[in-house]
Amino acid sequence: MSTMPNPEPDHAALVEGLARAGRTAQYALALMDDGAKAAALRSAAGSLCAHSAEILAANARDMAAGEARGLTSALLDRLRLDEGRIESVAAAVEAVAGLPDPVGEVISRSTAPSGIELTRVRIPIGLIGIVYESRPNVTADAAALCVRAGNAVLLRGGSEAVHSNRAIHAALVEGLVQGGVPADAVQLMPTQDREAVGAMLRAAGLIDMIIPRGGRSLVERVQNEARVPVLAHLDGLCHTYIHEAADPEMARGIALNAKMRRTGICGATETLLLDASFPGNREVVGALLDAGCELRGDARAQAIDPRIGPASANDWDTEYLDAIASVAVVDGIDAALAHIARHSSNHTDAIVTADEAVAERFLAEVDSAIVMVNASTQFADGGEFGLGAEIGIATGRLHARGPVALEGLTTYKWQVRGKGQVRP
Repeated sequence: MSTMPNPEPDHAALVEGLARAGRTAQYALALMDDGAKAAALRSAAGSLCAHSAEILAANARDMAAGEARGLTSALLDRLRLDEGRIESVAAAVEAVAGLPDPVGEVISRSTAPSGIELTRVRIPIGLIGIVYESRPNVTADAAALCVRAGNAVLLRGGSEAVHSNRAIHAALVEGLVQGGVPADAVQLMPTQDREAVGAMLRAAGLIDMIIPRGGRSLVERVQNEARVPVLAHLDGLCHTYIHEAADPEMARGIALNAKMRRTGICGATETLLLDASFPGNREVVGALLDAGCELRGDARAQAIDPRIGPASANDWDTEYLDAIASVAVVDGIDAALAHIARHSSNHTDAIVTADEAVAERFLAEVDSAIVMVNASTQFADGGEFGLGAEIGIATGRLHARGPVALEGLTTYKWQVRGKGQVRP
């Protein structure tokens, strides 16, 4: 008896069905007022905490699979959840609930020569598709921000976190529904098939914006294939430049934190630039090496400490996401700016200096989404900026730049009020 092969899944039909359900839910969500949306998010935060045991059990499955697959320590750190991290995820959702509702905000108001009154008002974007990797907390962060800004969202997480994402999504939606948000306002793609991502990218007219959050290969695929507007960021090739006028103790502390606090986040410093005239270079690289960081440097950097290995040409353009950093010795601010302009991904770059004029020049001339003075690049985070959670760090120039939170998830419309005017 012959058997028929299983038919190929129709990913376009799957995405269309999810998108249409999401758009219907978004219409209802857009009618909810500020208080109702905030209350629903607080309910969702409570549900996350109430279901922490299920979430941890799901995460344990993902961690075991990740270890078996040989994921790096940095990727496992991104994936790992514990009670404290779940509490932090819930707290981030609570924080978003407490933020001012951007929907309905009047951006500008004026009267034209004709006498018509013009008002520009913030509105939701609509249905947002988010494709992400590794970090299960993105499931909650993205959903909370989208709901707060009146958007529906279709989430597609990475296969390495599939069980964690499903558990977080289930808990989150349970709380949102109890608060009156339609269940279809926050949907999770039910398949990990890569072709389903392609169907999302081609869903013009159904999905209003795609946001990729992951490594270079994911972002490049989205940008190359998308027929839907994309809000993206590239690698976090972040630099910390220790200027000759830096306070030695501050320089050591910032460099150590910027690289080693959490090596697997996009705000981790990947390249350390040391001014040739800075007297504390040996102490800075010694602190990193003693902390277990592998350093790869140019010839002058290698001369500072014999433990520094040689850097290849590729090292200056590598996002390690691990306890590895490249080190270059530069001759002053001009050389530092030139190196950053050549190798930065325009994410986050920092200077450590006591010279205010040099600091202001660095702020003005470095063309990155986030430019810092005397602070660790690990502060490149929407929560640290007072934005609640974040969707990601946008490195482009259109629509939003830097940490993308509520404002970046809205657009606007013009409201025109007249008194019978006709155009001559």
